[in-house]
Amino acid sequence: MGNQKFELMCPAGDMRSLRAAIDAGADSVYFGVGALNMRARAANFELEDLEEIVKICNSSGVKSYLTLNTVMYDEDLDTMEEVCDRAKKAGIDAVIASDIAVMKYCNEIDLEVHMSTQANISNIEAVKFYSQFADTVVLARELSVDQIEEISRKIREQEIKGPGGELLEIEVFAHGALCVAVSGKCHMSLVQYNHSANRGDCLQACRRKYLVRDMQTGDELKLGNNYVMSPKDLCTIGMLDKLVDAGARVFKIEGRARGPEYVHTVVKTYRNALKSIKNGSYTKDKKEEWRKELKKVFNRGLWEGGYYMGEKTEMWSGTYGTRATTKKVQIGKVINYYRKQEVAVIKLNANSFQKGDELLFTGNKTGALYEEVDEIRVDDEKVEKVEKGDIATVKVQERVRENDDVYVIREREE
Repeated sequence: MGNQKFELMCPAGDMRSLRAAIDAGADSVYFGVGALNMRARAANFELEDLEEIVKICNSSGVKSYLTLNTVMYDEDLDTMEEVCDRAKKAGIDAVIASDIAVMKYCNEIDLEVHMSTQANISNIEAVKFYSQFADTVVLARELSVDQIEEISRKIREQEIKGPGGELLEIEVFAHGALCVAVSGKCHMSLVQYNHSANRGDCLQACRRKYLVRDMQTGDELKLGNNYVMSPKDLCTIGMLDKLVDAGARVFKIEGRARGPEYVHTVVKTYRNALKSIKNGSYTKDKKEEWRKELKKVFNRGLWEGGYYMGEKTEMWSGTYGTRATTKKVQIGKVINYYRKQEVAVIKLNANSFQKGDELLFTGNKTGALYEEVDEIRVDDEKVEKVEKGDIATVKVQERVRENDDVYVIREREE
């Protein structure tokens, strides 16, 4: 196990999240440009950003993956080819795809392909079919650990290789939002609002509370959970070793629509878990600590193990928004940073903070940086607390930058 290589694949919806993922220990990042990806409603990047993204990733030894995993229409093909050409020129490591047109074109220009979960790859014959196009396959989220292990065994036995000539790698979804539909192929948003989930434009109608009424009798159906189409977020932190033993080698964190603090916390937690599996220190106590960390940031409740465990468990969220145990409250912006003294100067535009609080700094180059406040100074005098309108200095051991946003972390009330 000690020599086994694992890849932690992490989301980047914007530059802040990209930096946060890299700083937290990502091996690879995935992101979209424009509208041809499954998070078209998220911030995303522009084509002009590709070179900078690759430069940032390469400087940190991190792989870069571009998502082009929506359903493609004829009118999209010219744009798709232009995006692929730009990605190839920029040096993107791979494209994540589910449409045959994308896979075929990427193969023609010698751009590596990874299969998206949208392909719903659930058996070895599907794996063999897609191996002619892709070097990595994302298996369906609905598979059990035993089914993943069987597919992994057959890949090795039958020596199924991708276009790059290496044995096909298995990628699995490790953490984040789940869709009630199989492999995310839902039409509810399209039917109700003419916004297609399979075109990256989902309005998440399934996440809402519904009243079910028999129109003939007027009877209302009493449901045990008001959010009967909104699953909890998948969490595999307590059974990650089982996925490793089953043959998974790439572990994907979901969250391109979530903030840099979410990305940083989740990526760092799973990085530590994978390290523990490799060095034999993956213990019950550590798992509990990691769960507490994951609950601090955005989540709809954590579904431990998801479909992987092959058992019926409580998967419904029971809530509309987040169930995070903490929240970030904006207090102001960085107006200066003195690198030698490791001191940040903060202008408080709202709220307050005090000694002992935890601050979060976020910015396009800073990513997400947490710092516990050991000392506060105003006009070089030590103080215990600062309020809106104050200019305060605090020790920050890593570099932050002018105009970085600053938040104080608070416990969330039940």
